Amino acid sequence: MAIPYDYYRIFYYVAQHKSFTKAAEALGNNQPNITRCMNNLEQDLGCKLFVRTNHGVSLTPEGQRLYSRAAVAFEQLRLGESELRADCSLRTGSISIAASEAALHLTLLDRLDAFHRRNPGIHLRITNDSTPRAMEGLLRGQVDCAAVTTPYPVRKSLQETALVSFREILICGSDFHDLAAETQSLRDLENLPFVCMSRGTSTYTFYQQLFLKHNLAFHVEMEAGTMDQVLAMVQSNLGVGFYPESMAASALAAGTVFQIRLAEPIPERFVNLIEDTSLPQSVAMKAFKKMLLAPEEELGG
Repeated sequence: MAIPYDYYRIFYYVAQHKSFTKAAEALGNNQPNITRCMNNLEQDLGCKLFVRTNHGVSLTPEGQRLYSRAAVAFEQLRLGESELRADCSLRTGSISIAASEAALHLTLLDRLDAFHRRNPGIHLRITNDSTPRAMEGLLRGQVDCAAVTTPYPVRKSLQETALVSFREILICGSDFHDLAAETQSLRDLENLPFVCMSRGTSTYTFYQQLFLKHNLAFHVEMEAGTMDQVLAMVQSNLGVGFYPESMAASALAAGTVFQIRLAEPIPERFVNLIEDTSLPQSVAMKAFKKMLLAPEEELGG
């Protein structure tokens, strides 16, 4: 029969205070009950743990051995309790986020800055991944959440929360400037060299499906590893490429790229927060999600 945990707790306090009476006071109990529990513990273990005197108690060699183990266990429990209280108060803790590059630039960076200012004790770990890799990290339990761009497949255990919508425009460098003079159709541009995020990313899949919808082939001449590379390649006239309109604004204003207006509308895309509802969520993650969904005017508070 297992020995009750409370016996070891009482034993620890008696050994600490070297007195049944003082241990009872510390535990909010009474001295006869403490004595009875320690007698039961000695009987269950088959050895004497205390030497009783008129001035209190001291540990026997067997009691000392047990105390050396019990002290470590109770100190670890106290440390665990302290850490959990700190986590619950947001003084400490950590959040791991897998994010696509578009998600970082379009919404996450501002929210991360606001969250860190309010909760400087929370350690943030951000991995910049393609949407498929971010989703894979979430499914493997390597991150607390993923912030990714549509489209992507979602499993039933995953929960989606829309963060922001965005539209992309087709941009080109100076060598293709003439195309910006008038509206073009996708068919007119089918044979142009395209720059795009690499095959397997949500962006590549999105435009492959868009062209296929119009019975066209999406010919990508240059595959980029990051969105910054897409912009740089377009500026260097390696091809034309689709890019989030808000992120292209400064390059358009500087005249290093130009917008090619299209007859066909480019469908809206979304940055979504993905969570695995089958796993418990930390207090820090709950607070961060609340910040993600907060109105813009609340971020500066």
